[in-house]
Amino acid sequence: MTGVSQPNGPAGQDSRLLLDVRNLEIDLAAHGRVAPILSGVSFTIARGSITGLFGESGCGKTTLAQSLFRLLPPRFRVRGSVRLAGRELLSLAERPLEAVRGASMALVFQDPLLALNPLLRAGDQVAEVLRAHRRPSTAADVAALLELAGLGPAALRIARAWPHQLSGGERQRVAIAQALACHPPLIVADEPFSALDTTLVAALTALFRRLRDELGASFLLISHSPGVLARTADQVLVMERGRIVESGPPRQVFHHPAHPYTAALLRDVPRLPLPGEGPPHAA
Repeated sequence: MTGVSQPNGPAGQDSRLLLDVRNLEIDLAAHGRVAPILSGVSFTIARGSITGLFGESGCGKTTLAQSLFRLLPPRFRVRGSVRLAGRELLSLAERPLEAVRGASMALVFQDPLLALNPLLRAGDQVAEVLRAHRRPSTAADVAALLELAGLGPAALRIARAWPHQLSGGERQRVAIAQALACHPPLIVADEPFSALDTTLVAALTALFRRLRDELGASFLLISHSPGVLARTADQVLVMERGRIVESGPPRQVFHHPAHPYTAALLRDVPRLPLPGEGPPHAA
């Protein structure tokens, strides 16, 4: 037994349950062959919590994230159940699914420079999300979202800027402002720290915790960094070759791993600080 958590019942029976993924299977059909990508993935996310998804590159983390939004190309075959607030998403028609994307759950991509439109100013791109869901999109609304994403006094300057004029951290916060535009209950962030320096990573993890605490937002935070997840997540899922092999609180998973794969990934990582601790002192 690896400690993988299993859902306790139908989604509608627990008001704290936001996302309920059961037996998610994804195969890739190519060149006349079918390759399994995800196998029997099951997990839940509670309202107002941060769930970390940990694993090495290529284990299926991004595929999982995109499957929740039904963004995978047709050659990917998806089976199982994905219920958001009790609503099944895998069988939902495209038009109501479009209303779910952005309003009920939002995706922050790994590379904001690729995700942002180079032909639109940053503020206009945030406004586009609001307009798509028939929400107010005044300059004040956009500035408020950019401030909420942690840009503070720089919000107006950044709203007028083109994506290529922004730093990596500023672009990432614009992408987060887009995700926050309709105050979705769930935000999926796919490796949002990978191109940022240590100071910016610390600022963004603090921002995610603040959004959880003040807005009640829930996150699926995908990362190959155990240090980031140890300081940020309420629970951690460990993925190996398309399977969830271990789950639990960061203290348990990262300091007392139950699965050999988790232990192997952590073997060369310096001792991780427990939640509430600062970074370890150098020897």
